[in-house]
Amino acid sequence: MIEPCMTQPSVALIRCTDYSEPKVTEAIRRQFELLGGLEKFVSRGDSVLLKPNFIAPKSRCSAAVTDPMVLIAIAKLLIDFGGKPFIGDSPAWGNIFACVKRLRVEQELRKLNVPVKQLDKPKMCRISDDTVIGISSAALDADRIINVPKFKAHRQLMATFAVKNMFGCVSGKRKALLHFSKGKNEGDFCKILIDIYRFLNPVLTIIDGITAMEGNGPIRGMPKELGWLICGTEPIACEAVCAKLVSIEPEKLPIVRAATEMRFGCVEFEKIKIVGDDFPTEACTDFRPAEPLAIRFSLGHVCKSVCKQVWLVVIGFIFAKMRRQRGDGR
Repeated sequence: MIEPCMTQPSVALIRCTDYSEPKVTEAIRRQFELLGGLEKFVSRGDSVLLKPNFIAPKSRCSAAVTDPMVLIAIAKLLIDFGGKPFIGDSPAWGNIFACVKRLRVEQELRKLNVPVKQLDKPKMCRISDDTVIGISSAALDADRIINVPKFKAHRQLMATFAVKNMFGCVSGKRKALLHFSKGKNEGDFCKILIDIYRFLNPVLTIIDGITAMEGNGPIRGMPKELGWLICGTEPIACEAVCAKLVSIEPEKLPIVRAATEMRFGCVEFEKIKIVGDDFPTEACTDFRPAEPLAIRFSLGHVCKSVCKQVWLVVIGFIFAKMRRQRGDGR
């Protein structure tokens, strides 16, 4: 258990104003260097899960998903170092292959020999004294995990930056069931999110805040140009820095309040060491928060979500079969 600010955590804050490959690659390389070098976090030959936020098959311009250029830049730096990156997620809607197809990065990932994996085949894991959850075996089998979330307003949690993205390692509709079973109490749900993060223990979190999502996130919000990449090893410190960038007091975030109760991480912004570019003297003040929505899903919502997912799988299977038949016909 990490005691609050027993050591001063560092967060690498780098200005990056667009998704051009040279800018993103240089920004991430600089973050690695500022935090002690890639060798501090990954060994040569390691299998490294890059865990994006691929909530649904959405385009890059939607700001609903981690931009693929961030993932590609990290993957290339890992490959150059001698690591073996792969990209994995368990989207709330559809699957990761549909997400990658929508983002039009299949060919580039294939050229880099970076596999894409659906985070399925769960293993039951005791993440705390009283909680057992099905975590994807692909996530569990990775030697290291780099968490690559999207900077978003969120209707149920105000805003999400570092911690919640690891919830995507819970396979399939088990996430919706946890919203139903644990969502009645905001604090209890956030504590589970923190327990999942601690259990999986990503070596780094790199938050895509170049273009963020404001308004009714996590999927129906609007893009907001921020121009930041935020990187750190301590997720609550990252949460606090991200909150301050858009003029939100960290203690207003349910996840930060839960971390304070659990005595996990550094919640005090003044004790966080900012490395890289200077923290802006004037933070963004016009970031639009989300309209609040209950965390708990109704039983009807869960059933509808499961049925929709099954239908999408069936339709995907039918179209794949049709494509194979057309190919055989040629």
